[in-house]
Amino acid sequence: MAQTRVDIGFQGGPALALRIEDAAIEALMAALADDNASRWPKLESDEEAITVDLSQVVYVRRETGNRTVGF
Repeated sequence: MAQTRVDIGFQGGPALALRIEDAAIEALMAALADDNASRWPKLESDEEAITVDLSQVVYVRRETGNRTVGF
């Protein structure tokens, strides 16, 4: 399945960089938009499982795949 790089920024400055499936990113974005969502969703990558406190998330940056190298 396709995985995308995502950076999740938290209050206080730290950020978490992960490569997770697109469906997991969409679920995270939906949970952030839903005031009734679970505060602690679980994100799984190939290497690890991470539980995130949604109340501390400040931003989510998603890789678009439009990166170029050179001129």
